[in-house]
Amino acid sequence: MTEPGLFQPYIGSIVPWLYRESTWWTGFGLLGNIMFSSRFILQWLYSEKLKRVVVPPIFWHQSFWGSLITALYALHVDKLPFIIGSFFLPFIYARNLWLLKKGGPAKDG
Repeated sequence: MTEPGLFQPYIGSIVPWLYRESTWWTGFGLLGNIMFSSRFILQWLYSEKLKRVVVPPIFWHQSFWGSLITALYALHVDKLPFIIGSFFLPFIYARNLWLLKKGGPAKDG
């Protein structure tokens, strides 16, 4: 058995499902990684189609959801470098989605 991580001693009793090992958690972590990584492929394909560099709105949706899932998985893994590396990203991408909703996509200048 491995030793508890950084947050498990404090919140493990509140959210015990977060620290239970299962194939489901591995699949969840892979889903976040695939969602986050595939945004670059979609952005590339979209740019190729338009023959110029474009960041479509779906890029920001995939960024948000992929980073959120990855942040939850980082809490599950409970290793500080992984948590720090993924914690702030959902906030940044949520802000980009808010700006996109508020003003629409940027126009070429």
